[in-house]
Amino acid sequence: MLKGDAAQGMELTFAVLMVRALDEPDAMYGLAARAVRISADGMTYRFIIRPQARFHDSSKLTAADAAFSFGVLKEKGHPIIRQLMRDVESIAAEDETTLAVKFSPRRGREIPLFVAGLPIFSRAYYSTKNFEDSTLDVPLGSGPYRVGHFEAGRFIEYERVKDWWGAGLPVARGQNNFDTVRYEFYRDRDVAFEGFTAGSYLFREEFTSRIWATRYDFPAMRDGRVRRDIIRDDTPSGAQGWFFNTRREKLKDKRLREAFICAFDFEWTNKTIMYGSYDRTHSVFQNSPMMAMGKPAADELALLEPFRGKVADEAFGEPFVPPVSDGSGQDRALLRKASALLQDAGFVIKDGKRVTPQGERISVEFLLDEPSFQPHHMPFIKNLGTLGIEATLRIVDPVQYRKRVDDFDFDLTVQRFSFSSTPGDSLRSYFSSQAAALKGSQNLGGISDPVIDLLIERIVAANDRASLVTACKVLDRVIRTGRYWVPHWYKASHWLAYWDTFGRPAAKPRYARGIPETWWYDRDKAAKLEQRG
Repeated sequence: MLKGDAAQGMELTFAVLMVRALDEPDAMYGLAARAVRISADGMTYRFIIRPQARFHDSSKLTAADAAFSFGVLKEKGHPIIRQLMRDVESIAAEDETTLAVKFSPRRGREIPLFVAGLPIFSRAYYSTKNFEDSTLDVPLGSGPYRVGHFEAGRFIEYERVKDWWGAGLPVARGQNNFDTVRYEFYRDRDVAFEGFTAGSYLFREEFTSRIWATRYDFPAMRDGRVRRDIIRDDTPSGAQGWFFNTRREKLKDKRLREAFICAFDFEWTNKTIMYGSYDRTHSVFQNSPMMAMGKPAADELALLEPFRGKVADEAFGEPFVPPVSDGSGQDRALLRKASALLQDAGFVIKDGKRVTPQGERISVEFLLDEPSFQPHHMPFIKNLGTLGIEATLRIVDPVQYRKRVDDFDFDLTVQRFSFSSTPGDSLRSYFSSQAAALKGSQNLGGISDPVIDLLIERIVAANDRASLVTACKVLDRVIRTGRYWVPHWYKASHWLAYWDTFGRPAAKPRYARGIPETWWYDRDKAAKLEQRG
């Protein structure tokens, strides 16, 4: 739903029709569904429910439960889910074990996969409850775990279901190995790190380069009780950056947005704050074959040519990349370029402040929900001040942040997203004109461009890999002409830290981190750790 903030890990409690293989980019295999039959025209999928599938109260999981679940998500679910399900024409339980889902001819190739991965709720449970209520009641699930102890805002535990009906299925072998999975919640990353050093929790993925570079020198780390690991991330890295809310009049001019890009000194930030740990992001398909590079090839030009005059001329040349600074923190040449862009757009200096063509001062607010990004903002804000732009940073609690972002009540905020190796309909949620007007959508930038809409449809309709990659490259080029975001950074790896109590497979799944899915608690290691502690 749009309302509320779901607890981390709730997906562990619900079964789905099919689950992804963690070492294949797109494949799914049956969990609650033992088989799927596709009609000759490819529009109707019939999922056959396993007879042993059960909810945690031992009631049968039936096709009627799945039909109810997908119907209520299509009608009342989060706007992102509703948008992705708009090409689901009908959902029906033909009998107790057969669920028929009919798709429209224009649906994206991954939409059946999306539907197959949706949670299945108990129709009987929700016959006495309002699906749209945001509550602390524990819903009736059917997955490998059930909710155990919890305190809202502090922690939540999931207990493994000992007689879970799916434990022996091939898709579950080697997974769901922990008796208890517990998530601890912290408002501040520094406090969370201190909790880890004290053993309050046993595993963390590190996202703060400062902590990774300087803080892992505590006693348990030095004597080997805590270990660190860097593992490859073979998934597309996607994009991260400050996204402009172009719905706001003051942020509509592309030249102003490019001036912001010039004012951010990534090289200084990476060297001084992030210990040189990152590379600069350029593309919404960063670290993937779908990223546009160099001048358009012949196949890209063929797709672009009908849009000549409707897109910026630069789309037919080298794709936009953010400028490289001198690393000083205040690159004078880039700040002069930013000032020239602002002047050209009619944003002049008046009484020491930058004003719009209408004479109004330009002020912007950066919105955050936790303080760890604060050091990255301050030098950027200082450079904007040099340009006469008044910029401030506001940190709000996560609930208020979610509400404001869902309502598009912000000037700039940080967003990170990535797509699968075969993107399709999900692109609509981030870049389409329809999503720009849909509260709660992932199109934070308010991108609304008919050419982008058409290119997304080309990607959705692509019949082969080559056509899909070409269309994605062209989409990337066109999006980059819009200067919708100030690009951040990425790294194609995971930084992991953990107390040495775990076992894990020799090779991680190619397209997943692997924990908690495939790791397990090693009692011998834990006993040795306790002796050493």
